[in-house]
Amino acid sequence: MLSRLSIQNYALIDSLDIRFDSGLNILTGETGAGKSIIMGGLSLILGQRVESRYFFNQHKKCIIEGYFDVSDYQLEPFFIEQDLDYEQETILRREISVDGKSRAFVNDTPVTLAVLKALAEKLIDIHSQHATLQLNTEAFQLLTLDSVAQSQHLRGRYTAAYQTYKTTQARLNQLKEEAQQTRAEADYHQFLYDELAKANLDADEQGLLEAEQQQLEHAEEIKRNLFGVVYALQEQELNALALLKEAVQQLQQAERYMAALAPQAERLQSSFIELKDLADEISRTEQGIVLDEARLAEVNERLSLLYTLQQKHRVDSVAELIALREELRGRLDALSSDEAEIGRLEKDVARLKAETLALAAELSALRQAAIPTVQDEVSRILHEVGMPQSRLHIVLSQVDADQIRSSGQDKAEFLFTANKGQNPQPIGKVASGGELSRLMLAIKSLIAKTSSLPTIIFDEIDTGISGEVALKVGNIMERLADRMQVIAITHLPQIASKGKTHFRVYKKESTDKTATSIVQLEQPERIQEIAQMLSGANPGEAALQHAAELLAN
Repeated sequence: MLSRLSIQNYALIDSLDIRFDSGLNILTGETGAGKSIIMGGLSLILGQRVESRYFFNQHKKCIIEGYFDVSDYQLEPFFIEQDLDYEQETILRREISVDGKSRAFVNDTPVTLAVLKALAEKLIDIHSQHATLQLNTEAFQLLTLDSVAQSQHLRGRYTAAYQTYKTTQARLNQLKEEAQQTRAEADYHQFLYDELAKANLDADEQGLLEAEQQQLEHAEEIKRNLFGVVYALQEQELNALALLKEAVQQLQQAERYMAALAPQAERLQSSFIELKDLADEISRTEQGIVLDEARLAEVNERLSLLYTLQQKHRVDSVAELIALREELRGRLDALSSDEAEIGRLEKDVARLKAETLALAAELSALRQAAIPTVQDEVSRILHEVGMPQSRLHIVLSQVDADQIRSSGQDKAEFLFTANKGQNPQPIGKVASGGELSRLMLAIKSLIAKTSSLPTIIFDEIDTGISGEVALKVGNIMERLADRMQVIAITHLPQIASKGKTHFRVYKKESTDKTATSIVQLEQPERIQEIAQMLSGANPGEAALQHAAELLAN
């Protein structure tokens, strides 16, 4: 429950500190006194976004704190999941700086607005006069059935299964789309890969072939040149080897008489031997060179293939062609792998869909079983608040299996009539403002019986009602307060008189500013306040007596 609300520097509020009771708390005050401002401040610690920087003092930050007793509501798992310190008195705080930046805290730990809102939804339900619009939403109608059916745990399991199913289905669709695109290119990629694979590429081949091509194309010239070398060295009449041999003999002859010439003689002899070996080797090379037209054609054809492939793929080397071949093989392998993954995911999606539909069927059965209870209880409460001929009719139908949603397979429609002899119609078409308020109160009362929500706030839902009906609405709020904390903002004395604790919101005027303030009323002050609500600013004795009777009852 909300035990304390502190608001500093917000709108017309300089500083407020409100301590609420565990039962029915009433807030009254003239129109424009600031009751809605208090609710606006409270909404900020419930996760609502800051829409303006309307500060009482534009040079100070705004701070709003809510103190909640959460000891009886099994919220420890939420705190553990969000890595927050669990305290039986938990403090939600919101700070808005003068530059409009906002920060949120839970027990002094900074949190995101999403976390703050998620926690607040477990603590407070604010029902304003505009909340009757929820009645027309399918989400609220299903929530009503789930609350009465006590199917929250099953719905949680369904939601988890549904999310897993949709995530897997989205992955499957994405993979199919990618595979379809890849498959459209697969034939072309396969052709390119086969062409490169058939070429039996070798990174070093091109250089070797180009060298061989040079030799084959100039074989005749090479052979002629080599023959010229051999002829000069040993074939012509006055050849190099013959001259060198004669020089060796002359030097050896001189060595006989001059021993110091031995090294030169030995070197010259070695040169003769080396030159003779070289001449023989060149001669053998020359004899081995032939003009092989067939081989030249083969080399030219191979090089032409390599050059064509490089030009086709816009690369400069065989190594790059090999890299491209491997890339194409990877794409083709990936397509094959994707096909296998698609097959696996199709089986997973089918299984998950079956599991989700099974949970949806269980959920539908519980909702269907809860319909009579909702219809009967709402009709009973509406009869109590002056609508004896009203009737709520709930239609639950199912969408196709392929159209299941996060809420299940059900479509809910609440049909309503307030008058005898009229067929129930969609709520928004047949109910007035006062009827909508009472219908929403009846549904909220029913939900409260099965909900562990600590606090419910009724913000001026008394629109369109008065007199005896207002008194009966007050009785319902009073009964609600036996099970949960109720905070009601009202203009009706019949409802205000039911409160266990009564606050009056008012404006204080100073020389330069107007400020909203609040005071808790004691019994004599409550009589005066309710009398004023009955008859105006200066209530007479009859109004005071009537106010006292309302409080006594």
